[in-house]
Amino acid sequence: MRGFKLFLLLYLLAGNYSVLLAQAKRAPAYPLITHDTYFSIWSVTDSLNASTTRHWTGNNQSLVGIIKVDNQFYRFMGKEPDVYKTVLTTAEDKLYTCKYTEAAPGKGWTAAAFNERSWKTGAAPFGDNAAQVKTLWKSRDIWMRRVFNITDPRTNQLVLNLHHDDDAEVYINGIKVKDVPGANGDFRTVPLDAQFNHILKKGKNILAIHCVNTGGGAWLDAGLLDLQKTKLSSRIAAARQTEVQVNATQTLYKFKCGPTDLEVTFTSPLLMDDLRLFSRPVSYISYNVKANDGKSHQVSVYTGASAEIAVNKPSQPVITQHYASGGLSVLKAGTVEQPVLQKKGDDLRIDWGYLYVAAPKAANALQYVTKGDQSVNSFFTGRTASNYKQGTQAVLNTVFPLGNVGEKPVERFVMLGYDEVYSVQYFKQNLQPWWKSEYHTTIDAELANAAADYTATLQKCRAFDEQLYKDTKDAGGEHYADLCVLAYRQSIAAHQLLKSPQGDLLFLSKENYSNGSINTVDVTYPSAPLYLIYNPELLKGMLNGIFYYSESGRWNKDFPAHDLGTYPIANGQTYGEDMPVEEAGNMLILTAAIVKADGNINYAKKHWATLTKWARFLLEAGLDPANQLCTDDFAGHLARNANLSMKAIVAVGGFAQLAGESGYPETQAQYRKAAEEMAAKWQQLAQAGDHYSLVFERPDTWSQKYNLVWDKVLNLHLFPKSVYDTEVKYYLTKQNEYGLPLDSRKSYTKSDWITWTATLSSNQRDFKALIDPVYHFSQATASRVPLNDWHETTDGKMVGFQARSVVGGYFIKLLDKKWDRGR
Repeated sequence: MRGFKLFLLLYLLAGNYSVLLAQAKRAPAYPLITHDTYFSIWSVTDSLNASTTRHWTGNNQSLVGIIKVDNQFYRFMGKEPDVYKTVLTTAEDKLYTCKYTEAAPGKGWTAAAFNERSWKTGAAPFGDNAAQVKTLWKSRDIWMRRVFNITDPRTNQLVLNLHHDDDAEVYINGIKVKDVPGANGDFRTVPLDAQFNHILKKGKNILAIHCVNTGGGAWLDAGLLDLQKTKLSSRIAAARQTEVQVNATQTLYKFKCGPTDLEVTFTSPLLMDDLRLFSRPVSYISYNVKANDGKSHQVSVYTGASAEIAVNKPSQPVITQHYASGGLSVLKAGTVEQPVLQKKGDDLRIDWGYLYVAAPKAANALQYVTKGDQSVNSFFTGRTASNYKQGTQAVLNTVFPLGNVGEKPVERFVMLGYDEVYSVQYFKQNLQPWWKSEYHTTIDAELANAAADYTATLQKCRAFDEQLYKDTKDAGGEHYADLCVLAYRQSIAAHQLLKSPQGDLLFLSKENYSNGSINTVDVTYPSAPLYLIYNPELLKGMLNGIFYYSESGRWNKDFPAHDLGTYPIANGQTYGEDMPVEEAGNMLILTAAIVKADGNINYAKKHWATLTKWARFLLEAGLDPANQLCTDDFAGHLARNANLSMKAIVAVGGFAQLAGESGYPETQAQYRKAAEEMAAKWQQLAQAGDHYSLVFERPDTWSQKYNLVWDKVLNLHLFPKSVYDTEVKYYLTKQNEYGLPLDSRKSYTKSDWITWTATLSSNQRDFKALIDPVYHFSQATASRVPLNDWHETTDGKMVGFQARSVVGGYFIKLLDKKWDRGR
């Protein structure tokens, strides 16, 4: 512990010194376009021009930006698209068969001379889902040998095109070329080291792969690509990025581009007090250019938006269109197939609906469509005819000719919008997004409104961003404020806003990179603080579907469902196991929180019979939970979970509070007395000397008691302050470099729960001591994905999950401060 304390002291001193100079604005990934789980584009490097921009799942969704200053070109956004030549097809491109075995082979199984006659012959892909694969593979291991012939073995950069689940070791002609750990949900390109560029030979070659299914699903399919040399890179200089700043609704970059300065601002105007603006699926990319040498320069700015944004896989062909709409020039792209709501799952991109790129005609923007390998070249040559109407790898190009630019800044903006047509299937009925169903408008009208509102919208966003930062800084300090800023757009963009057939608002989450469930109750629970602060109607929108599921008779159990399905299909729970105490506690606590935020009992009264049923269940089953899952289901089943019990106790107390406000004094007295007795019994069962245990009557265990925070926030006073203080004091002895472990079983943690646990602190010093390692994680992690909430506290690496809405839970400290004023 002495070493960690010394590290923390030095780290805080360095951090405080840097604050005097500038705010730290590094992010694991930088939000660019953020609206919902499908329209969500990020930069995964600290420099905007150091990598291809990506969808949150990791698939390329390329945005390229180049500025021409006089006759010099500078790339400031993304990278020129990679161009590949196929060496060996995957099954996705062309069916193939190969030899395989599920029994460990003898030595030399990768060599050309190996006798494979006892092996089976099967068609790829291999996997455990009979509906999706050609050959079933349900064992732990599979060994595959694929023989192929080529006439020209020369390659520039050999690349694996691999879809694997899980660990894969890959051989070419008997030589190991790559170990690829983990799993991916789709094909990923894996460049091989330069030493293998000559490994292929004319005639017969062998690709051999051993894949291990370590758990969950199984999949194997592979091919080879050759990354082609491009002639454009030598003509483009990299713009020098001088600054990046992430705000709640905006990400701002500054560049030196020779004799000019360029500012690029991405704005997704997710202002929760204006649902018309909030639901409009349109983001702005703003360009502000000025000379830095006292002279004038001829300047043009190019933006290329790949139609990858509108496909699930790059091989899907798209149709494009260029048209005028009012005062706008518009480019449009969408798949030929348009399989509306035909796919469900986690690692998916949308392949229905249409991407729009629009610019005001008054800006004299030049718009056209090209194939991917021609897009950047078109800006060089000026060959800008829109002659690519249908095919794969289309790029929507926009050029702003700015003319002579001097010291006076010149500003232009381009808009990216997406019309999903239908967003979710809700109990067999396809629902349009809120902006369509509520306002009966079209995407062209919304693009026009966005253009007309541009200046006013950006002013509102800047004012909101400043206020949010001030409020969160006042509540928890600068590092806490920076974490909240990183969380804001990410949490919102994991949802879709809709109207139910019954007329209720729905704000349905996707359980990103977890299992793909839609409207998961124990994802709503940690997300809630953000929405309780800025618009409780959105939290109601997360609960409304779960209430309807029970009250319609579709769900008949004494506790709530875990979810409504697998995104985007919300026809009923698809998770394989219930979480009885977890979900009942969550729904009761969140309903009590909504009532507190509203200042009236109406929402609870509307669902009183259902809430009563759930409260009765917790009276019977909540104090000493049976062996079951909780929201931390990755940690496995656990009986007598003290933290889960605490949730049940707080939920029963919250129900008593609701009963009192509803005018049911006898019910209030009954449940208040029960909650107090449960809390007293809890302290006996969980007592472990200098802390409270993870498992009742197991003093050798401990855990974060993050559920206790609602006893404080809802002002229930079920547990004495000594419980809070004892736990916080103990936690401060258990921290690692990147945070407080979730419990005594493992060294990993959940960052959302740490913010809840830190909010139990009675002073700012202890809160900061618990939060600063989480901030350190956000600044130092090598896992370059939208903020993951499940990470290892010893090395700061992602364990699982990314881009999830639960980071909205970071706002619990601000919520506590806001509601503390009324206590």
